[in-house]
Amino acid sequence: MNNRFMRMTSRLLIASFLSLTLPIQAAYAGMIGVDQVAASEQSQNQRERIKSFLEREDVLKAMQAQGIDASTAKSRVDALTDQEVQQVAGKIDTMPAGGDILGILFTIFIVLLVTDILGFTKVFPFTRSAR
Repeated sequence: MNNRFMRMTSRLLIASFLSLTLPIQAAYAGMIGVDQVAASEQSQNQRERIKSFLEREDVLKAMQAQGIDASTAKSRVDALTDQEVQQVAGKIDTMPAGGDILGILFTIFIVLLVTDILGFTKVFPFTRSAR
C-alpha cells in the first residue's frame, strides 16, 4: 500500500510540475488608434505607388538590363518594412518627372541586395546569405 501511495503521489507531482511549465496564453484586446490605421493605409498606398512605378516601360527595361525580374521586384516591395517603403517612395517623389531613373533603380537594387544578404530572399546568384 505504501508503494502504491508513493507512485500515485509521484505521478501527481510530475503532472503538477509539468502543468506549471506550460505557457499560459492570455488574450489581449485593445483599441486600434486612428494613427495606426492611417499609417497602415498610407504604407499600403505607397506600396501601390512603387509597384505602379515598377510597371513603367522605361523602368522595366532598366531592370531587365540589370537582370532583375519585374515580378520578383514587386514581391520584394511587399516584403519591405514600412520604413523602407517610405524611403523608396520618398525617392520617387523627389525625382524630376521622367528624370533620374537610375537613382531609384539603384535604390531598389540596394534594397534587393540587402534582403538577399540578410537571407530573406534569393534573387541574385552572387550573394551568400548571412543565415
